[in-house]
Amino acid sequence: MEWVWFQREDGLIRMAWYPDRGFGPPVYTGYNEAMILYLLALGSPTHPVDARAWSAFTSSYEWADFYGQEHVNFAPLFGHQYSHIWVDFRGIRDAYMRSRGIDYFENSRRAALAQREYAIDNPNGWVGYDANVWGLTASDGPVGATIVIDGRERQFRTYWARGAAAGDIRDDGTIAPTAVGGSFPFVPELAAQALRTMAERYGEHLYREYGFIDAFNPTLRTEHPVTAGEIVPGVGWFDDQYLGIDQGPIVLMIENYRSELIWRLMRNNDYIVRGLCRAGFSGGWLEGRCTQ
Repeated sequence: MEWVWFQREDGLIRMAWYPDRGFGPPVYTGYNEAMILYLLALGSPTHPVDARAWSAFTSSYEWADFYGQEHVNFAPLFGHQYSHIWVDFRGIRDAYMRSRGIDYFENSRRAALAQREYAIDNPNGWVGYDANVWGLTASDGPVGATIVIDGRERQFRTYWARGAAAGDIRDDGTIAPTAVGGSFPFVPELAAQALRTMAERYGEHLYREYGFIDAFNPTLRTEHPVTAGEIVPGVGWFDDQYLGIDQGPIVLMIENYRSELIWRLMRNNDYIVRGLCRAGFSGGWLEGRCTQ
């Protein structure tokens, strides 16, 4: 991968290049799922990006309090999970996290707790939200339409990067089990209880042959045309798809909690280690390994 070709002059990595018009304007800025991308770019043995890439990425972090949890905010929970599937961030810190006194693992734990508290508070009055039914992230949705339910206009969406963070609420009542399952190592007891509750409460509508379907919405309970899935009258809308990008984090993060399998393998990956070292990480399992 010729990473340097995608690095912009300010150090950030561009998202896309098109044969007919060159680079597109979007770049990966923090905080989001691109942590792993930057680490691989920094750790490349052939075309590594300039070390300023990481500081450029972290310079746009938004540290804020959301439901009593101070952390780097990013609304959909996938941004707090995807890089953590592969990299064990427990006990290792870059300059930014050293300045905050926590590590990225703790940051993700706080993000999950904040979303759970948001669901308990349920400021928009969506049906079904509680301490054991929570989790907003990118997922399928029922339909792109405004529907009047119980005398109130509700805006629903199809596939959307749902989430909840300080100053950024993207919520149409659609819950994604992967938001909870992908947070398993961060809040294991709470995640286990939530997954059990959702499976028991909604049964085969939600939990089927291959596990949880991608998403469901208990607010949309009356007949209405939908783009995907189906509405079970009196119960809610349920997707009819399993998405690999959402199923994967459930399985992989439960396994990391159970045996640390992926984390242990990746701790021995030279490119990951080099990327972390060039990004300025130190401490924990990385101690003594940044030799160049």
